Amino acid sequence: MAQQETPAGVYPAFPKIRDVPVEQPLQWLKRGWGDLLSCPVASLFYGFCFIGGGALMVLALGGAPEYIAAVTSGFLILGPFFAIGLYEISRRNEKHQPCSLGPTLMAWKGNASNLGIFTAVLLVLFLVWARASMVTFALFYSGEMPSMSGFLRHVISTDHLGFLAAYFAIGGLFALIAFAISLITIPLMLDRNLDAITAAITSVRALAANPAAMFVWAGLIALLGGLGLVTFLAGMLIAGPILGHATWHAYRDLVE
Repeated sequence: MAQQETPAGVYPAFPKIRDVPVEQPLQWLKRGWGDLLSCPVASLFYGFCFIGGGALMVLALGGAPEYIAAVTSGFLILGPFFAIGLYEISRRNEKHQPCSLGPTLMAWKGNASNLGIFTAVLLVLFLVWARASMVTFALFYSGEMPSMSGFLRHVISTDHLGFLAAYFAIGGLFALIAFAISLITIPLMLDRNLDAITAAITSVRALAANPAAMFVWAGLIALLGGLGLVTFLAGMLIAGPILGHATWHAYRDLVE
């Protein structure tokens, strides 16, 4: 019996995952930079949104060291939601459609219910990660919490290896979960109108099928995100849009 072809514009329930070379994430960044240059006003608007969101988190959490994980995880977990407009810019560039800010602000409306569900999942993960960070500090600091300078001294010293091992192990676990379930989930929901569960499973499958390339991609995200944070969020003006655009291209390369 002849195999039936999938009609154009109709996708299988679980999309097929492509294998990508380990250096492919560099191409995603290159294309992301190209998208930023092709639509700078709208892209930089979202860069300012990243800065504003980060500043609000820092102000809300008071800069206490026990909340460092919450601030950093906030970008990793909530970043894909902030980048919805950037995905729409890249999608429109891909289709040679006009670039303007207005249409990108409404990109979420096409699959609002599933985007809302997934955003709620990310928010819960963010809150659990923040709580786990606080519990880790409480277990190792029975008295007064250290100041930020004191915490940084602990990081570079060898006197608190147990705390550092626990702190970074827990943070690494939550980072892996967040990365796996949000790698390409929102672009999938926007482009193919998938439900949140199917999109998240597809994201995990993409990670499992390309561990080397995804390790490089995670490192690049950490590098650019870290540069954005250490520049007192100013670097997020450029880093945020580039990573958002690049994530769209990651989705297009990883999913058939």
